[in-house]
Amino acid sequence: MESTCWLVALPATDGRQYVYRVYAPEDALLADLFWEAWHCHDEGPYPRAWDVFDAAVIRRVDRGRDPDSRT
Repeated sequence: MESTCWLVALPATDGRQYVYRVYAPEDALLADLFWEAWHCHDEGPYPRAWDVFDAAVIRRVDRGRDPDSRT
């Protein structure tokens, strides 16, 4: 299965949003994308990100496709 690029924006305790690129299949669960980005952020030097799924913004990024479309 081919990987797709996803952008996952996580709000952090410093008031900023940190955006991570996650490669996963088109049918990946949004929760899995969130946790992949959150764990990547948690291992970095930045202020703690909120571990609240509903606060994250997750978008698929593909050339020639609507990033909001799941089809």
